[in-house]
Amino acid sequence: MISSPFRTKSEKMKAFSHVDIYPVISSEFTNGRDVLEVLRKIAEAGAKIVQLREKNKTKAEVYRLALEYRKITAQFNMLLILNDHLDIALATNADGVHLGQDDLPLEPAKKLGSNLIIGNSTHNLEEAFAAQAAGADYINIGPIYPTGTKTVACGAIGLETMKTISDQVRLPFTVMGGIKARHIPELISCGAVKIAMVTEITQADDIRARVTELRSLFA
Repeated sequence: MISSPFRTKSEKMKAFSHVDIYPVISSEFTNGRDVLEVLRKIAEAGAKIVQLREKNKTKAEVYRLALEYRKITAQFNMLLILNDHLDIALATNADGVHLGQDDLPLEPAKKLGSNLIIGNSTHNLEEAFAAQAAGADYINIGPIYPTGTKTVACGAIGLETMKTISDQVRLPFTVMGGIKARHIPELISCGAVKIAMVTEITQADDIRARVTELRSLFA
């Protein structure tokens, strides 16, 4: 089995500190293209992280896919984050796991995955404070804009709520939800420096060129 290029938690967090674009790949949103082809093009464009997010596959299928993701991400020195599946993250030498509000709570997750980066989805200040208190390594704030890739009861929270949360929580944070290239300048101006995106990347005609373009907006 392929090992992570990052041996320790501190090495993983140092790599995470340099993340700009945070691509999230789901097979439903690739316009029929193979997810490994999508991942390789993202990697070739220099992305520093990727999240494997599959809501409609069995654990066995996600495990096999994660093994292939690990090969490619190790080759390109990328962080690999698994959505939801702590057990699969551990079993495939992934670098982290991203947990939602209805997934395994953070405290037991940290005990089981002490060498993993553990992220947590948050939609309001209360959830963000709870994630911080429970020891999350980073939070995701969102959805910022209306999105068709994830359904949450709160709907789009907007820039003002994002800034309220990020100003009061002492954790690295990502933002996600309906984000397009045109939104990146205003997100950066509001303090967001790690921007997670799904369809803007995975449904692009030229994925490598799109990731290169998106990353250039941070310069």
